Amino acid sequence: MIVIDSGPLVAAVNLRDRYHEPCARLLRSHSGPLLVPTTVVTEVCRLIERRQRSKAEAAFLTSFRAGLALADVTAEDLDRMSELVEVYADLPLGAVDASVIALAERLGLVPADE
Repeated sequence: MIVIDSGPLVAAVNLRDRYHEPCARLLRSHSGPLLVPTTVVTEVCRLIERRQRSKAEAAFLTSFRAGLALADVTAEDLDRMSELVEVYADLPLGAVDASVIALAERLGLVPADE
């Protein structure tokens, strides 16, 4: 199981991205669940639409039928996201990045900060 952030998803649909091939390969070949937080979907759509227009955005949205799994952000995740954004205020960690961490922690994929 992998929780996916925006970067690999954008790279997978952008043929000119230097990480396109490894990201596209991972998305095609990973045998376990590929979880995408709802916050990431919004960010990816905004980035793709701005850079590549609606056709690429529609293709990304269709990819959820081909293996990507949408993961809801819970109220507890929002609390954890708030903590993370505050604790790491000196880093460029916004709500979307914090949602990936919060989801991974909730699912036991990474240990929560003590």
